[in-house]
Amino acid sequence: MLRTARTASSADAERATLPVDTILVGDCIDHMNALPAGSVDLIFADPPYNLQLEEGLTRPDQSKVDAVDDDWDKFQSFSHYDAFTRAWLKAARRLLKPDGAIWVIGSYHNIFRVGTALQDLDFWMLNDVIWRKANPMPNFRGTRFTNAHETLIWAARDKKSRVTFNYEAMKQANEDTQMRSDWLFPICTGGERLTDGEGDKVHPTQKPEALLFRILNATTRPGDVVLDPFFGTGTTGAVAKKLGRHFIGIDREDTYIAAALKRIAAIKPLSGEAIETAVPKRQAPRVAFGSLVEMGLITPGTELYDHRQRWSALVRADGTLASGQHSGSIHRVGALVQGAEACNGWTFWHTSNRGRLAPIDLLRGEVRQQMEKLSA
Repeated sequence: MLRTARTASSADAERATLPVDTILVGDCIDHMNALPAGSVDLIFADPPYNLQLEEGLTRPDQSKVDAVDDDWDKFQSFSHYDAFTRAWLKAARRLLKPDGAIWVIGSYHNIFRVGTALQDLDFWMLNDVIWRKANPMPNFRGTRFTNAHETLIWAARDKKSRVTFNYEAMKQANEDTQMRSDWLFPICTGGERLTDGEGDKVHPTQKPEALLFRILNATTRPGDVVLDPFFGTGTTGAVAKKLGRHFIGIDREDTYIAAALKRIAAIKPLSGEAIETAVPKRQAPRVAFGSLVEMGLITPGTELYDHRQRWSALVRADGTLASGQHSGSIHRVGALVQGAEACNGWTFWHTSNRGRLAPIDLLRGEVRQQMEKLSA
């Protein structure tokens, strides 16, 4: 078992009843039904795709492709696959906290059936995300388009669930641009790909850590519990441990479990400071523009400009602005000079220092940092 000693707290007491940082051996539905209801923050599931391969794949040179032909991916019919899917999804929904969410990944063989089951079971769809593979396997027979992507569905337990979404962190990680729903990552290769003593893949569909890194950074917080009912070689557990999250893995294949145990044991968790999530601006301490004037960060009489220097405004001692016939708050004056209905004055107005313009929002950030240090 992969347990880590932790300082006692109310959150830790809640997790004490859970087999956190552990791999449960056996059937995922049985194990999920035995765990406490409403105890898991997030579920990441990489279920069997039901690829329906009827014959082996070969390359043009007649070498065999290491495709998915394991028994765990074989089902008698679509109806059997649907029954299995609904059973594990029903168990998953029972396990999620009221504000919990689930990620499911699949291919065109199964993801549409999974999506139907999710909606039938009253999950609330949030996004479908396309994982575009930078290095997909070619279509060796030349009979179809190269299958270069997989689809992930992100869904909340309920329509009213207030799921975790670290929007600000994702935006900053994406060069201050909103993170899109098409993600480009290579498939798992090189040193990350687990192999046995003969150099063969331990698992045919091992997911890249980069994919789980983004999912956990985007939709969990440090200390959250993440369940993976199809644990495989432990990518979810490895990334969770690295990012200071707890995991519960379930699998029935001894070879995969042994590889996962060895892999996760070698992971060194990142420091607490390194895994802190960017605070959304709406949750940051409130700072009024007048506070900047009172603290001397902006002197009364200073001229502010928009980034193109089309408009200017004078800072008054009471924290208001004056621009021609217009006066009022930074937001009101910004809107009036543009003839707009609204304006974010923090990003619209800039100070000038030796000919270089900088948004006054940077000064607000300095005040927030000081406030956070004082409250720490």
